[in-house]
Parts: sequence; C-alpha cells; structure tokens
Amino acid sequence: MNTYFQKDYHLGSFHFFSTSHIVTLLVIAALGVCLFVFRRTLQEPKWNRVIRYAFVAILIMSEISYHSWFIYVRSWTPRYCLPLHLSDLSVYLVIILLLTKNLNLFKFLYFAGLGSALQAMLTPDLGRYGFPHFRFFEFFISHGLVVLSCLFMIAAEKYKPTVRSLWITFLIVNVYAGVIFVINRMLQSNYMYMMRKPGGGASLLDVLGPWPWYILSSQAVTIVFFYLLYAPFWMKRKMER
Repeated sequence: MNTYFQKDYHLGSFHFFSTSHIVTLLVIAALGVCLFVFRRTLQEPKWNRVIRYAFVAILIMSEISYHSWFIYVRSWTPRYCLPLHLSDLSVYLVIILLLTKNLNLFKFLYFAGLGSALQAMLTPDLGRYGFPHFRFFEFFISHGLVVLSCLFMIAAEKYKPTVRSLWITFLIVNVYAGVIFVINRMLQSNYMYMMRKPGGGASLLDVLGPWPWYILSSQAVTIVFFYLLYAPFWMKRKMER
C-alpha cells in the first residue's frame, strides 16, 4: 500500500489520454449527466443538503490529504503547495459556494472554476504520478468535484451565468493573475504557469508561443473558452424564444 504514496513512484508516469485518464474523465462526465437526470430529486431540500454536504466533506478531506501527503514525503513548500493556481483556489471557493449557495460566487466559479478545472483535468501536470498513485486520485477527485459542484448548482438550484458575469470574471482573473505574478517573483514559484510553461508537452500553452507571449495569447483563448461555456445558456434562451 505504501507504494502508492511514495514520492519516488516508479509504477508508471501519467500519460495524457491514456486508458486511466479517459476512463476517469468519462466517470466524471457520467456523474455530471446524472445530476441533470435526477435534478428533481436534487431539488428536494433533504437530498439537496445531503449532496452539498457530501461534496464539502470530500473536498475538505481531499485538501487535508493533499497537504498531509506533501508533509509526509517532506516536500511541502510554499513555492509549489499553496492553493494559488486558479483551479486549486476554486476548490476552496466551491466549498463556500456549496455552504452558502451564493449566486454571485456561482457566476464567478462557473467560468473561472469550471473552466480552469476542465483545463486542468484535460492536461494534468502530474508528472510521474500516474494511476493508481494517491496524487492521481486526489487530483481528479478535487478538480472533478469543482466541475460537479458547478453543474449541481445549475441542476438543483437553477442558477445561470450571464454575459455580464463572464466579463466581470475575466477582469477578476486578470487582476488575480497580476497579484500571482508578484507572488511568483517573490517565491520564485510558477503559480498559474505565468513564469514558464508546465512540463510534459501537452498543455494548451504549448501552442500559444514562447514566454511571455503565451500569456497574452491566453487572454483571447480565455475569452473564447468563457463564451463556449456560456453557449448552452444562450442556445437555451434562443430556443425558448
């Protein structure tokens, strides 16, 4: 059992779109579909609370185990382990969302949280930690629950994003990125991959040019991606009209 918690894991590195990667994505997608299939049940107060609190409990345990593991293998460092990547920060914000059901927080997380979590799961920066290492499971559980929590708020609470919230989120993310750039310079870290691209050669940033131009190119990609996330709501409104 200790093999799957070791720092120097030798049973297989993570490979993009390997069988384990694809199966994991399909499981998360299937759970997302189930949220809408059983949306009427989830709208009942009892089941609504059960699912929300279950998600919160799993997310908290996931974050505790994440930091505990880094401490256990003596690798915890503020240069790498702080929850400053947008997808990591979204885990904490989703916990607040599930507890408060704040509509404005949902509007932000639908674009920033859902978008960053989807990107993270499609191109994970897991390095040597492939299936079935602890880091593999922790990564997809935490990021997958960010996605499922946003979908839950749509299915169970009937929350909807707006074009206005899309642009407000884009502005907030850019302000946050400016703060993270300063933190990166102070810690010599690479949060939000603002100082260099992630390793592995399968990131979307790899096709957006060298540093620092990929940071500018990613602005346009972010806007397009945000509008793609908004597209289902736009299409539904058009069909209703």
